This record gives sequence, structure tokens and C-alpha cells, in this order.
Amino acid sequence: MSLVADAIWAAAPTTTRGQPTPLSSDPKGERMAYASSKSVFLRSIDNPALSKQYTQHTVQTTVARFSPSGFYVASGDVSGAVKVWDAVGEGATKGDYHIIAGRINDIAWDGDSQRIIAVGDGKERFGHCITADSGNSVGEISGHSSQINTVSIRQQRPLRAATGSDDTSLVFYHGAPFKFNTSLRGQHNRFVFGTAFSPDGSVFASVGADKRIWLYDGRTGEAKGQIGEGVHTGSIFGVSWAKDSKKFVTASADQTVRIWDPEAGKVVQTWRMGEEGTPSIPDQQMGVVWPSGRSDGLIISVDLKGNLNYLVDGSPKPSKVVCGHQKNITAAGISGSTLFTGSYEGRVLAWDTTTGLADKVEGESHSNYVAGFTASESKGEPEIFSVGWDDTLRSVSPRNKIFTGSASSLNFQPKGLATTLGVVLVASSDSVAVFKDGSKSGSVSTKFGATCIAATGSTVAVGGDDKGVHIYTLSGTDLKETGTELRRATSPISALAFSAAGDKLAIGTSNGKVYAFEATGDWKLITDRWSAHTARITCLAWDESGKYAASGSLDTNVMVWSVEDPGKRVKATNAHKDGVTGVAWEKAAKVLSAGGDASVKVWQVAG
Repeated sequence: MSLVADAIWAAAPTTTRGQPTPLSSDPKGERMAYASSKSVFLRSIDNPALSKQYTQHTVQTTVARFSPSGFYVASGDVSGAVKVWDAVGEGATKGDYHIIAGRINDIAWDGDSQRIIAVGDGKERFGHCITADSGNSVGEISGHSSQINTVSIRQQRPLRAATGSDDTSLVFYHGAPFKFNTSLRGQHNRFVFGTAFSPDGSVFASVGADKRIWLYDGRTGEAKGQIGEGVHTGSIFGVSWAKDSKKFVTASADQTVRIWDPEAGKVVQTWRMGEEGTPSIPDQQMGVVWPSGRSDGLIISVDLKGNLNYLVDGSPKPSKVVCGHQKNITAAGISGSTLFTGSYEGRVLAWDTTTGLADKVEGESHSNYVAGFTASESKGEPEIFSVGWDDTLRSVSPRNKIFTGSASSLNFQPKGLATTLGVVLVASSDSVAVFKDGSKSGSVSTKFGATCIAATGSTVAVGGDDKGVHIYTLSGTDLKETGTELRRATSPISALAFSAAGDKLAIGTSNGKVYAFEATGDWKLITDRWSAHTARITCLAWDESGKYAASGSLDTNVMVWSVEDPGKRVKATNAHKDGVTGVAWEKAAKVLSAGGDASVKVWQVAG
């Protein structure tokens, strides 16, 4: 038996208000690259459910750029490190270079895929030029007095480069080796956010916080003129050229993406996101890429929420919007073929397990940390319940992907929730509350600090910080302690799960051990040998047969255990950077996991 990675449903690009979000595409226009949390994702453009994840950065990543050859990616992070790695094979790191003492804002490759210029917010310098294979210096990036936000290199010889900075100027460099040629001042009067050479090298454009677009000669750096005065009404964060060099696209905080004809100096097409005439901060467009190598003219922009908008000529609205989480996923739950995930800031997404794509759950969501999900069948209609650290209980219609009814106030911080027999049970540090039809209809105090809860039929199991699992029976909305306590664990209980048939209970603990008990009669121990995790168990799930259990832990690993052969296990190591926070079985041999890297992964249990 083995656990094989089947797919990665990627996290969304990390965005910051008032700061550009760089997007990059490979030369064939098949994949895009972007930074997300501490990872970099290479994502199929035509099938966004397919992606690769690079996890060798140890801090927040900021930018990723494909080399013109398409074989490598250079990515930067907030510590000033730039890593060059294989984009085609297993993602092996080819080079690891410390460029500046601060955040890398942008990276550019030369046309030979040999040299890299990385720029950002350094202490001694704001950028540097190196060779991609050895890190040797091949030029100095000078002439700016403040952080550099953007860099672009002309792809033809003679080599030229341009940088734009918070000091409102651009600097033009001759290379190689790259050295200062001229400082272009007076075109912009606020931060310069983007600059890009046209693919034929004849011209380059710059954009910035002053809503201006300037064009310059690609060989001499001489300013040719400004276009589109007053068209964009917000900061322009991104600029990208079409492969024929006849048009370019800009993305702006005014919620628009616009195609420009530089010869005529006019807008050719405009897309506006969000409601017409209604300013919406989440719909600000933070970055844009015009993937080369494609014949369909597709443009992809990213908004402040991290949604990727697929824009096609002639269509006023995006042809596709690809959603994802930007922050750590903190809880997950499955209902039929829909996986629900909630994140640190309260965003709840519904993933279609057949396509691997997510929709935002509409309606009033949690305002912060989503602490748990549980699924039920109510009057033949599936329903998902969620709790959050905004101390509310909410319900979702899986079919419509919308929050239903009004939120139920808990007046306590939830430690977990379960549903059975038409009621919802929510555990707190000193009690278990019973909710029916959105109203609290009962509560029972606990002498221990409840940490998690699970239910099947009339049986309710409550895990405690006293290292015990306490068994209750439910009658209507009355919860009564049976006196049965399962005491095998040597540390506080952190996760519980009943099998689908209700005949087995899996117990996860804070020190990484998993126990299985029979959930009938005298609660006989099935096994205490599931002990390969090295940190707190955060989530447990049984497959439909009840023969296998999956566990996720803060140690970043996902494991699948066998009841029939307790000594046997299969393991996905480093499944999620910063820990696994949710596991679910989709089919008999398919496990879904979610975690601190804001992504969802699909694992095939083989053999």
C-alpha cells in the first residue's frame, strides 16, 4: 500500500494592498507561476486543478518568474533570497543566492536564460545582477534612493534593463555586465510599480501609482511619450505585453484591466470587475500577465482576494474565475462530492472534487478563524455546519454553496462540533451545547476542558484535556454522561472520528498518537500501535468501509492506517507546509488533505 500524490489544488496568489502582485507564464503559455505564502505554485492555465508546488523557501515568497527557455523558475522571498529551480522535472533547486538584506520585489531574466536581476527593499543596495547557474556578479544595480519595485530586461542584444522605484524614477542600464546609463526622472511623480520591455525590444512601458503610462525607446531609454492620461482612475500595478509587441495590458486599483494600442495611444478593450459604479477594494486588480505562445489571446489578472480572472477578447466578463485560499486552511469537511474548507481569515470555499476547482461560499461568512465543519442529512437535503472564532455557528447549503439562515451566537469559543439525529453539538472549554434548528436547546457542563467532539446515532464522544474521552448519550436534545471513559492516551485528546457505520472510534492525541476503539458494548481497544506522527493530531477520517483511517498532524504528514494490519501504514511526508489541518475520504481509495500552505491535495491510496 502506498500514498501517491494525485493532484494539488493550489492556493491563491498572496496579495498586499498597495503593492503589485507579479504573475509570470512560461514561453508556451501553458503554465503560470506565482508566489503564495511560503510556497511557489506552477499552475496549468487550461486546467487550473493541476499544479506543482515548490516549498524550499522558509519565509514568505514574493515573486516567481519563468526563464525564457521555460526550463527554470527564479523565485524571491522577504529575506532577500533568490532560488533558481527546475520547472520541468522534480523542482530541484539549482541555485540559492542571497541578493539583498530585505524583501525581493521583482526578478527579471535575460533572453539567454543566463542572467538574473533581482530588486527590492534592501539596506546596502536595492538590487543585484547575477548569473543564474553560479550566482556570480554580472553588473551593479544603482541609481535609486529608495526600494525598487520592478525590473525588466530587453530580450535582444544589445542588452538593456530598466528598473522603477519608490523614488518615482526609472533607471536605464546597458549590459552585460549591467551598469548605470541614465536616470529617467519627471515622467512619474509617485511610486513606479511596473515596467516591461516589448518582446521585440523596440519599446518599454512604465506604470505607477500616479495612474500614468509612459513609453520609452527600448535601445536608448529615451522617453517617447505618455498615453492614456486620465483613463485609469487608480494606481496601475501591472503591465504585460502581447507576443506580437503591438499591444500591452495594464491592471489597476480602479478594478479594471485594459488593453492598449501603443501606436494609437488608445484603449482597445476594458474589463471592469465587480459591480458597475460600486467601488470595491477586493476587486482591485493587483497584477496581470499576457501568456505568450497562445493563439487565443487569453489574459490573466489577479485581484486583491487572490482570484485569477481569465479574460478573453470580446467578452466583457471573465470567462473563468479561479478561486483559492490566501491564508492557512484551518478546517475542512466533506459533503458528497463537495469539500468545504475554511481559513484563518474566515473565507469559506466549496471545492468540486470532480473538477478540483473552488467556488466561494456566498452569504455572510465567518469574520475570522474557521474552527470546524460537520455534515448531516436533514430532511433528505445535505447540510454543512461550521463554527468559527467569531463565536458563531453557521449552516451552508452544499447544493447552492451559500450560507443559509442567520448565524447562531455561541457566546463561547468553539472547540469542535458534531451533528447527529437532527441536532448540532458544539464543545467549549467547560460545556457541550446542543443546537436544534439554529437555536440553543440544551447544554451540559463538563468537569474537564473539552477539546474535540464526535457523534454517531445517539452516542457522543467528547475528548478532554484530562487525556480521557468521555461518552454521552443523546435523547432528543438531552445529553447525559454514561460514565464510560476511554483512558489510554498519555496526553490531551486533540481529534475524534467515528466510522461511517458508527462501530469504530479513532482518537488522536497531542503527542501524535492515534488509538482505535470499538464503539459498541464494552468499547474494546482495537489498536494502540498507530504512533508514527511526531506532533499533535489535528484531524481524523475513516473511509466508508471502516477498514482504514486517515490522520493529519502538525508534523506536516498525512498517514493512512489499516485496522486489519495495525502495524502497517502509508505516509505522505511534508504533505502541507506548516501542518495538516483537514483530512477527508472522497472515494474508497482517495484521501483529500488541507493545511497551512492554503492548498488542498489529493492522494491515491494504491496497492
